[in-house]
Amino acid sequence: MAFPDATGPAGGLPDFGGMDLQGMLGQAMQMQQRMVEAQHGTAGGGLVSAKVTGTGDLVGLEIKPEAADPEDTETLADLVIAAVRDARAAADRLAADKMGPLAGGGMPDLGNLGNLFG
Repeated sequence: MAFPDATGPAGGLPDFGGMDLQGMLGQAMQMQQRMVEAQHGTAGGGLVSAKVTGTGDLVGLEIKPEAADPEDTETLADLVIAAVRDARAAADRLAADKMGPLAGGGMPDLGNLGNLFG
């Protein structure tokens, strides 16, 4: 069995049957950067805004003064929850758009790797 050249073209990544591993690595790095960018969500017509990372960590929360009624903290709590959910949904949509089946923990179709090793 013949294995691909360990150094690849011009000392770069190995040549795996014409696959552009350098390009794939670059795309993966771009996806990773987009995933850590914060996604925004709102509730109550913009009264509450939340910001989450691609991994779902809450990193920002803005509450407009008119949303803070001391007599009705339950509604404010509901708006915060809704804004965080909205931001998380935006992050999930970005993950699904950028990473496809990998975003949901699935595996890509590996059925066509017959020519990988020559």
